[in-house]
Amino acid sequence: MSTPSIPIGVVTVSDRASRGVYEDKGGPGIVAALTDLLASPWHPIARVIPDERDAIAAALVELADVEACPLILTTGGTGPAVRDVTPEATEAVCEKMMPGFGELMRQVSLKVVPTAILSRQTAGIRGRSLIVNLPGKPSSIRECLDAVMPAIPYCIDLIEGPRLETNPAHCVAFRPKGA
Repeated sequence: MSTPSIPIGVVTVSDRASRGVYEDKGGPGIVAALTDLLASPWHPIARVIPDERDAIAAALVELADVEACPLILTTGGTGPAVRDVTPEATEAVCEKMMPGFGELMRQVSLKVVPTAILSRQTAGIRGRSLIVNLPGKPSSIRECLDAVMPAIPYCIDLIEGPRLETNPAHCVAFRPKGA
């Protein structure tokens, strides 16, 4: 019997990409990183939406509550610009915030670029879904996912989601003995 494919939400937040003016590179960057990092069968459920708080929140709710994605990754909208509201939308739909994800991502990014201090990335739990805000640049997405992915499978275990296995050639997930 084969293992069912796990749906993973991939949300690109970009005014220009949502209008077709700019090629979405963030969403494909997430998919490329997950292709390396995950060993479990999975499939993306992608959305490209404008930098609008209500639209972001609606997409996150749909992916968590309707599509039952145990993991939802966003890209874009995490800086200090006026239209950057992804963290606010994430906080609005989550029951529990997981600030350690943003702290670690900023720490890793600061080793590459001093403006990483401007990032407002965060993460939170909605029901049985972990939502993680990632940066918009594909190389930054990969750096951040490499940093936080070891903790993601166990977090999903704790919120009673499906067992997510990583590809040990690229990432070793941490689980306590017996988990």
